[in-house]
Amino acid sequence: MYKLFYYPQNASWVPHMVLREIGLEHELVLVDRNSEAQKTAEYLALNPTGRIPTFVDGDKVIFESAAICMYICDLHPENKLVPSPSSPERADVFQWLFYLVTTIQPELMLYFYPKKHMGDVALTDRYAQSMTETQEVRVTDMFGLIDKQLSKTTYLAGPNLSTCDFFLFMLSHWASDFRTAPLSFKHLGKHLRALAKRPSVAEACAIEGIDLSAYQ
Repeated sequence: MYKLFYYPQNASWVPHMVLREIGLEHELVLVDRNSEAQKTAEYLALNPTGRIPTFVDGDKVIFESAAICMYICDLHPENKLVPSPSSPERADVFQWLFYLVTTIQPELMLYFYPKKHMGDVALTDRYAQSMTETQEVRVTDMFGLIDKQLSKTTYLAGPNLSTCDFFLFMLSHWASDFRTAPLSFKHLGKHLRALAKRPSVAEACAIEGIDLSAYQ
């Protein structure tokens, strides 16, 4: 049985939704960030980065959410959440997946944790606030680009649901408190509301204690 080490609303949220979308039997193992369980010797033996999630399939251990999702989807190609290597649509999925996880997600981390990226602790309060405000503007512009893309396609990477849509849902939810929230965009908001109605998303959110009332 697949095993996913997770923490609610952490980056493990996406592989959790993907497992449920495909309908795969799995075990969830809570890694308590409040007690820094991800830094214990036992967990580091599985995932040397000391981050969440970690995915275990027999003797195979994988970390990084995008890698986990690609692994799951390639093992179960019938789900079509990632197109086959011979499909030209695979490049579109890779394009948007990499944009989400290598551009938007790191920018959001600067927004949430500005002090981790500042060397002079004496200046942190003033500059951390400035960084947070700057990052909100930058990431809002990125959601604007995605809104434009969704004005032309049914799903982010094209006509079919893909793993990109689950990453987009997670990142958008993280940004719910922005002055221009992702839900306020015309096309992106419609897309997020539709995703929230999917059983896989609703089930994962119920387990992780995530309130979806704003998507109604």
